[in-house]
Amino acid sequence: MRIEQLYTKCLAQGAYYLSHKGEAALIDPLREVETYAALLKEDEAELKYVFETHFHADFVSGHLDISNKTGAEVVFGPGARTQFPVHIASDGERFTIGDWTVQLLHTPGHTLESSCYLLLDPEEKPYALFTGDTLFLGDVGRPDLAQKMDGLTMEDLAGMSFDSLRDKIMPLPDEIILYPAHGAGSACGKNMMNVTVDTLGNQRKVNYALRADMSKAEFIKEVTSGLLPPPAYFPENVRMNKEGSQALEKVMASAHRPIGTQDIQQLMTPGDTLLLDVRSPDEFGDGHIPGSLFIGLDGSFAPWVGELIRDVHRSIVLIAPQGREKEAITRLARVGFDHILGFLEGGMASWIEAGLPCQKIRSVQAKELARSEREGKNLVVDVRKNGEYTSEHMRDAVNVPLSELERRMDELPKDRPFYLHCAAGYRSMIAASILSAAGVSNFNNVLGGYKAMQETDIEREGSVCTSSIQ
Repeated sequence: MRIEQLYTKCLAQGAYYLSHKGEAALIDPLREVETYAALLKEDEAELKYVFETHFHADFVSGHLDISNKTGAEVVFGPGARTQFPVHIASDGERFTIGDWTVQLLHTPGHTLESSCYLLLDPEEKPYALFTGDTLFLGDVGRPDLAQKMDGLTMEDLAGMSFDSLRDKIMPLPDEIILYPAHGAGSACGKNMMNVTVDTLGNQRKVNYALRADMSKAEFIKEVTSGLLPPPAYFPENVRMNKEGSQALEKVMASAHRPIGTQDIQQLMTPGDTLLLDVRSPDEFGDGHIPGSLFIGLDGSFAPWVGELIRDVHRSIVLIAPQGREKEAITRLARVGFDHILGFLEGGMASWIEAGLPCQKIRSVQAKELARSEREGKNLVVDVRKNGEYTSEHMRDAVNVPLSELERRMDELPKDRPFYLHCAAGYRSMIAASILSAAGVSNFNNVLGGYKAMQETDIEREGSVCTSSIQ
């Protein structure tokens, strides 16, 4: 049996390809059909099944597109309802891939239809478990993302998760290999490990959710506490996965077109088209189109797009590095942002050559902040996540996480300068673009972020609470 984990780091998402004796299956695929087609061609295999562990909220699945192209059957667990033909499997139902068997285990909790897929070898011995969002490495799927049905609360779903783990997963042998749908960085859990493959035996030792002595009440309290609000685009991705989405090649055909500088100016006039600059932080800082939002491709691009743009129906024009336009369109489509009008022809260079207005972000080295701090206290705004800030931060720095910046912008001073930083410079440049577009200019972005600040004599401390701006 060939098992390929196709891990997409930007989304912290794992899709899986299984193949044996000319038959194949996919589990939780993305929209890029070409990747899977190449594997099928390599193995000279026919795709029999597309197994979905649940209705994903953080990305748009390729199940329908792949099924339409190959004739493979799309399989969901009990209770799933779609607007296109699928096979709703029963708990324990079995499917064959060559001489191997895949058995569906219904494991409600993360969502009501959530299921795992148990891979059995030709001798019927459990070999691997594809856990979806039911069980992560170091964590479990959060129980607050499913749409409320029949008055269910996240505590109800957490209780289902407790039962699913103990009834379906924990009885399996220690040596079984676990393949989760997500890893560290995903918003679908709280505390996932950086590794993407492990054994059940090791997870019994390190994953709090698999403690044999944990009561259901303790489990529910642990799983439901400390959950950050889910990104606003999640419900739209669930809808697209239930109703179906257009083929990625159609999105590409309409989106991959150059737009000249004059047409860009016309699109900017109504104010309903977003200019999304996906270049590097340094390139954006050195010169960008006024009012554009920066979210660089070389970072956690898709999650931040979903977190900050939110509306998947928003019309977008890209300012991209030349040659990376298709990559940007593909990665936007992964999270349901299909309304891309095109990209700036010739890149930012063409805008500059046309003599059109540019803005710059004022940035300083960490050592300059340190020198200024020795001369007197500065207001420093830390846009990292609360947990990062709590762990360690610059003394007296104020924490305004990037995801909260727009709604807390009124807290920022208008009559004195302040410094802006994140961990290494990516998120602070996003924050700088948001502030700049809103007309805020009395700030300095700290190059290299907290990592660079740690190499100076700036005073640091840990904290259990965040400050407020005075």
